[in-house]
Amino acid sequence: MVDAVEGVIGIEWIEGNAFDLMKDYSSAGRQYDTIVLDPPAFARAKKNLPTAMRGYKEMNLRAMKMLRPGGILVSCSCSYHVSASDFFEVVADAARDAHKSFRVIENRGAAKDHPMLLNVPETSYLKCLILSVSN
Repeated sequence: MVDAVEGVIGIEWIEGNAFDLMKDYSSAGRQYDTIVLDPPAFARAKKNLPTAMRGYKEMNLRAMKMLRPGGILVSCSCSYHVSASDFFEVVADAARDAHKSFRVIENRGAAKDHPMLLNVPETSYLKCLILSVSN
């Protein structure tokens, strides 16, 4: 089920299966100024890592193709088994396949209210890239 609410300033909030929505919207030629990708953990276990990486790449690629010039992409991962460098690499691969150049505005992790514990590496799992289409 998809819920969409139009705001007074042209903001549309959409909740649904991102792969299905983005496939439909991409096919329809829809374009956006900002897209936020914040999926649930794709790799809950290490054995799911290859599938998770394919999912992150597909989702980012579709979003990148739907961004207008100068658009902003916020792409997040909460999968512990996907390292920050792997996440960065898969987003970069998607950008190459989308034939677009992106500038990293911010590379974020967990906020202060979600501390990482030195002796518990699993607490360092949140990743967030804020990118701008540079072409």
